Amino acid sequence: NRVIKGVYPASLSSWLFVAIGILATMYMQSDPSMGLIAKIQQHLPLSLHVSLSSQGQTMLSALVFSTLLWLSLILALRFCLKLLLSYHHWMFEQHGRVSNTTKVWVTLMRLFSRNKPLLYSYQTSLPHLPVPAIQDTLNRYLESVRPLLSDSEFQLKTNLAKDFELTLGHRLQRYLKLKALWATNYVSDWWEEYVYLRSRGPIMVNSNYYGMDFLYVTPTSVQAARAGNTITALMLYRRKVNREELTPSRVPGTVIPLCAAQCERMFNTIRTPGVETDELRHWQDSEFVAIYHKGRYFRLWVYRAGRLLSPREIEYQIQRILDDPSPPFPGEEKLGALTAGERIPWAQMRLQFFSSGVNKKSLDAIEKAAFFITLDDEEQGMKGDDPAGNLDRYAKSLLHGKCYDRWFDKSFSIVIYKNGKNGLNAEHSWADAPTVAHLWEVCMLWKAREVFIHRTVLR
Repeated sequence: NRVIKGVYPASLSSWLFVAIGILATMYMQSDPSMGLIAKIQQHLPLSLHVSLSSQGQTMLSALVFSTLLWLSLILALRFCLKLLLSYHHWMFEQHGRVSNTTKVWVTLMRLFSRNKPLLYSYQTSLPHLPVPAIQDTLNRYLESVRPLLSDSEFQLKTNLAKDFELTLGHRLQRYLKLKALWATNYVSDWWEEYVYLRSRGPIMVNSNYYGMDFLYVTPTSVQAARAGNTITALMLYRRKVNREELTPSRVPGTVIPLCAAQCERMFNTIRTPGVETDELRHWQDSEFVAIYHKGRYFRLWVYRAGRLLSPREIEYQIQRILDDPSPPFPGEEKLGALTAGERIPWAQMRLQFFSSGVNKKSLDAIEKAAFFITLDDEEQGMKGDDPAGNLDRYAKSLLHGKCYDRWFDKSFSIVIYKNGKNGLNAEHSWADAPTVAHLWEVCMLWKAREVFIHRTVLR
């Protein structure tokens, strides 16, 4: 995959065409390299001069030149693709009145996108986020605060903005432009740290968000069966992410690809608390999930000898957890409340009580899991004589539950209810909501398809 996306928008087979073209030209007694092939032949290792004939040395030199030419063409194509992706005038044109420039641009973009891209194929061709002029930034700032201030207050803000522009502003602007030279997005790391990870308040409700199940359709009311299908669908999605088999997301209705970097930390990721700032930790792989049921935590292995368990096999394991009558250990039932509260107390408790021994191993089992699952003992959904009220309770349950039966630090947690309804709760710092929405949409469609196939077979 690294090689395939490294040569994109070209393909590996294009090397063969370049090599054949160079060799065919040489066969016609012409030198397309203008003497470079002969130079390469002179600098071949002495061992090759001894072991290869003159014709073999020429052939090898021609292949080396073909490879260098092919790599140069790839760099040129990627540069052209980056220039094409930097074109923004299409978004300001009126509907139905597309300029000739935009039509040519769309045609070129489609030509560059003919080869089927992998998930991360466009990453190196995406243009860097441009740094706006400091005057534009200040004008937008003043425009945004004008409705909130009186005339005298606005005049004070205007004077402060001018003073900032003439003094500290220009120096900060130079630093920002220097960072933009090497960072594809000069604001993303600051946004992640200062907007999310340095927040010391609870992430439950304030940061985390939720996603719902089908409102009017429940594929099965058997809790263990729904859990088995959901886990399988999520694991198959993770396999597609790892193999980069997902099609890159695009701006709806266009050929413009969107950045896919957020997909990398979708699974096996945890937000660990700190006194000053939190940290996002990601593991390359995990063959188990963490499950919470009636105050007890379980580690469920979903792979056996490298094979992903079937939905039926996972359902059997889930049913064993549901039927397990053992009570929670002292302090186990409401442990998840630590992830729902203030970040500093959680960081202190983690350092004091979870740094070694059984507690550390148990915490590692939760944090290193592919994702977190709660087998809820309640029934939720849009049902009964009060659908609006039930829908509100369903949303609140997904958003915070009982505050101790979710693990809010995980990249996302799945909730499976007693009546087969499900949903998710996602931590916000590692990705925006559309990334999780795509995951959830694909998994929901997969589950619906499996139920349809199952019912068709039964009929």
